[in-house]
Amino acid sequence: MRASVCQAGRRRPSPILRALAVGLLVLTATAACGAGSGPDREARIVVSTDILGDVVAAMVGDRAEVEVVMPRGASPHEFSPSARQAVAMREADALIVNGWGFEAGLDDTVDAARRAGVNVFEAVSAVRPQGGAPHDPHFFTDPARMVQAVTAIAAHLRSTVPALRTAAFGAAARSYQRRLEGADAEVERILAVVPARRRVLVTDHEVFGYFAERYDFRVVGTVIPNLSTSSEPSARGLADLAEAIRAERVPAIFASTSAPARLARRLAATAGVSVRVVGLFSESLGPEGSAGATYLGMVVANAQRIAAALA
Repeated sequence: MRASVCQAGRRRPSPILRALAVGLLVLTATAACGAGSGPDREARIVVSTDILGDVVAAMVGDRAEVEVVMPRGASPHEFSPSARQAVAMREADALIVNGWGFEAGLDDTVDAARRAGVNVFEAVSAVRPQGGAPHDPHFFTDPARMVQAVTAIAAHLRSTVPALRTAAFGAAARSYQRRLEGADAEVERILAVVPARRRVLVTDHEVFGYFAERYDFRVVGTVIPNLSTSSEPSARGLADLAEAIRAERVPAIFASTSAPARLARRLAATAGVSVRVVGLFSESLGPEGSAGATYLGMVVANAQRIAAALA
């Protein structure tokens, strides 16, 4: 009896018990690794700015998860990511950024993601540079250049994100490109009412160079003479710009809705003439429900405001 009991204790488990044991091991391993790290998890694309985030999301749809780092209204030159956002950038299947120093506060995090092996793509690298200002990162003020960027972004995503290697994604990207081309034509139509002699711009900082080149405007000057809103103009610089405004009979100063307009108002007062300060969506989308809530809406709304101020 004892021998039979011992023999019974050494019997191999049944096939059903072995299957249950294997299943338990698989479940335990999955839990230990985390639900988001398995091969079947949804593809994740992280985008630095809300402008590019809107563009990428419009192409991708529900084919992948798109996370945007910067919230609406944030100053891209000064924004710094949270620890969670930094992790998301390092774990992304693809990371899309504007580039050329536009997201200065993200530079170190983007570099860390690149060193970790993340596929980083700088949108500005795909567009034709602005004449005379090869390192101006504000290409998105020209929707025709955004078409160039979208073409390159779509190609990059198809090559790096397997979930987007589909005919449906290619069709969605081409459809969005056509919408951009339509917005470009609409902007030209809106601006047609502005005569050549009044196609002059004064802005709070250097942001509309690409726009001016695309639609035959001339930038008379900027309140802050560089690409960032974080600097302060000199008293002499303001005086010289005020003189140019009087000489050119500039009727409006255009200030970013995402940055304080106090400097533009100060310049308007210094000029000693009647000059309006008009807000434009320049470096961030507008609030949800506003005219600038999407990139396509933003470029059309800006054209309408510029035309109304200068025509």
